[in-house]
Amino acid sequence: MAAAAEIQSEDRFAAWPRGRARLGLLALVLLLLAAVLTPVTKGAQRDAEKHEFGEMKRAPTRSADLAVYDHAAERIAKGENYYAFIAEEHRAVNYPLRPGVAVRLPTLAYLNAWLGPTGSRIAALALLAAVLAVWWRRLGESALWRRWRHFACALLFAGCSLGLTDEYLVLHEMWTGLLLALAFGLHRPGRWGGALLAAGLALAIREHALPFVLLMGAMALWRRDWKEAAAWGLLVALFFAGLAWHMAQVAALLRPDDPVSLSWWAFRGLSGWTSNVVLSGVLRYLPKALAAALVVLMVAGWAGWKSPAGAFGTLLFLGYGVMFMIVGRVDNFYWGAVIAPAMFMGLVFAPRAVVSLTRAAFPRS
Repeated sequence: MAAAAEIQSEDRFAAWPRGRARLGLLALVLLLLAAVLTPVTKGAQRDAEKHEFGEMKRAPTRSADLAVYDHAAERIAKGENYYAFIAEEHRAVNYPLRPGVAVRLPTLAYLNAWLGPTGSRIAALALLAAVLAVWWRRLGESALWRRWRHFACALLFAGCSLGLTDEYLVLHEMWTGLLLALAFGLHRPGRWGGALLAAGLALAIREHALPFVLLMGAMALWRRDWKEAAAWGLLVALFFAGLAWHMAQVAALLRPDDPVSLSWWAFRGLSGWTSNVVLSGVLRYLPKALAAALVVLMVAGWAGWKSPAGAFGTLLFLGYGVMFMIVGRVDNFYWGAVIAPAMFMGLVFAPRAVVSLTRAAFPRS
């Protein structure tokens, strides 16, 4: 009886009043229909086929983006300074240098150079194993999901699968996504040191980790954990200081004829969210309408888990979803790799969430 009560307490939708549950169910059905009808924009699909996580390929086996990152690591390994050559590398493939954020932060290039190809491969596998381990433990703390953690971790593994591909060891979004999944799994209210370190490294690799860090800080403020909130705030301050330094270094390299990046304000709507997640991982091999519906169900699953992790995951994935609807061109679809790993686990939570919401909406008399 105690176990059943504990499981019931983790079911968010079970206690919802009928009217609210019906509105929630209607919203879910409409969102699923919209996702199925607009699963992937033609532009995003075309770019996925031609680019493979980068700009137009110069050779059948390697994208220009990834080749630039390869060259950066190779040149650093030979003793060169990142800012001494990065403008040259961008100009060689006609990549923009304006604004400064069009040039990647140097963190991953130095890590790849120091580790080398074999070391980077070992580090990626170790990080993937750590992500699986922390979530195995995290789900084991839940009476509701303890028995299903085998399936949850299998889905997590699918979401992290980019980390198994040598080709993407220089992809910033791959490392950022794994590190954020690790930070998410490590975090507990009152125990956040490991999460702070993992998220800090993710933020140093790719600025797209910033919404995760900001949400962590906001949730700490909501809990009135002033010490944790201050720690996340300090991390944000350090990031902006580092970003300002990076942009100053890039600005010193500019020439009048250097191109300006196309605007990232694309306003792609729902397809921007679903396309980014679908095309940045294994979902791209499914029928696109089905894959887009699964993205929506992932978030519905997280929303049904009444826990700090469930609340954080729901806000996190919805927040990134809104961002992808507004910001990011069709050739930026690989941004979805930043959130895909942990998001996949929502599919394990989704069946119970949908059943619970339906029962709350139409209770037996």
